[in-house]
Amino acid sequence: MARLQSVSALDRLRDAVGAEHVLTDPGVTQAYGTDWTGRWSVSPLAVVRPADTSEVSAVVQVCAADGIPLVPQGGNTGLVGGSVPARPDAVVLSLRRLTSHSDVDVFGRQVTVGAGLSVAEVHALAARSGLTYGVDLASRDSATIGGTVATNAGGVRVVRFGDTRAQVVGLEAVLADGSVIDRTGALPKDSAGYDISELVVGSEGTLAVVTAVLLRLRDRLPPERVTAMVGVSSLREAVELAATVATSRDDLLAAEYIDDVGMRLVCGVAGLTHPLAERWPYYLLIETARTPHLPVGSDGAVDRRLWAYRERQSEAAATLGTGHSLDIALAVHHLDDFLTQLPELVVPHRAFTFGHLLEGNVHVQINGPDPGDDAATDAVLQVVARLGGSVSSEHGVGRAKPGYLALSRDQAEIDTMRAIKDALDPGHLLNPGVLFASGTSDSGTMSTP
Repeated sequence: MARLQSVSALDRLRDAVGAEHVLTDPGVTQAYGTDWTGRWSVSPLAVVRPADTSEVSAVVQVCAADGIPLVPQGGNTGLVGGSVPARPDAVVLSLRRLTSHSDVDVFGRQVTVGAGLSVAEVHALAARSGLTYGVDLASRDSATIGGTVATNAGGVRVVRFGDTRAQVVGLEAVLADGSVIDRTGALPKDSAGYDISELVVGSEGTLAVVTAVLLRLRDRLPPERVTAMVGVSSLREAVELAATVATSRDDLLAAEYIDDVGMRLVCGVAGLTHPLAERWPYYLLIETARTPHLPVGSDGAVDRRLWAYRERQSEAAATLGTGHSLDIALAVHHLDDFLTQLPELVVPHRAFTFGHLLEGNVHVQINGPDPGDDAATDAVLQVVARLGGSVSSEHGVGRAKPGYLALSRDQAEIDTMRAIKDALDPGHLLNPGVLFASGTSDSGTMSTP
């Protein structure tokens, strides 16, 4: 039905945002319909680029009236297909033009920013007032605030400041019927009913379209901070070391790890020299506010440029072709157990890992399977579930993992989530196919542990 009505809908979309901001040329729209990994790709009916919240509302109303699926998109840097459409009759709602922002409230340490601002732009905005934003990640130049709020992104500063949810004071969003909720004037203390902002964070564009966010800012990072890398034989050793190298927990600004496969790969791809004297199964990368206490005799190095080895891991993985990128979370005492089992779980393929150590957040890169071959993914996530972990730590469920949701959430939780979705988006037009499996049970063909 949406396809039959699409001509008149396109005219109304042009009226809403201007003809130049409704893109329909497949040569242009294909890029908006293809995710960063290349696993999902479809040319959408149109890409619409609103300039402000009122235009977002108008677009949503047109799509709601004609039953057209709508996919909100920021920087399209996700790894689970959550910001690209599942079908060619969908409209991609690009929010990159929503870049307005308020002045920084230095006393209150807050700023309201449009959903289209990149993480790097927010960092620059905060820095001009002597503050910093608590979320940082390798894709900072492309990833938008709206996208990171939608997925509750973590990044490298979670150990110090928490994930994106911990930075959101309030937000503005457009609901599935085009109505607008505005909580960008949120007070420090307000218990008058449900916290809608908290609900929208991490909902992956399935409940509302985030248009602006009131962010909490932090004291700027010390300019003399130190970055160090140390070779370790296990992640247990890495965790123990990370817990002792800083003078205090407040001095620990980041704790990351790379495995040796990823280290060899990034050195080859990026032309980097091996940073330490020896090869190790794992490499701990830490950043501290003051000089860290490295164990006497350890194989280590101190250099701010060491961040390149960690931040270019995803880029290096992309050179291996289309891969399956998993983002799992485990209690830190289960990390070594999981990594010991990993090579056998992905046979005949290979995998390497890196991640945010003290949060137990492991990024697993599996290269070799066809895009639609989830056998290795299934094996890995089943073990993660048996170890009490989560199938998604910070990337979201997206289109990659709806069939595995029941491995991390019980039926009562899933039913509650579905009830919320039904209430806020009864037509299921916002990001269909994301988070919930379409036409199948939430566990798909997977068995719960």
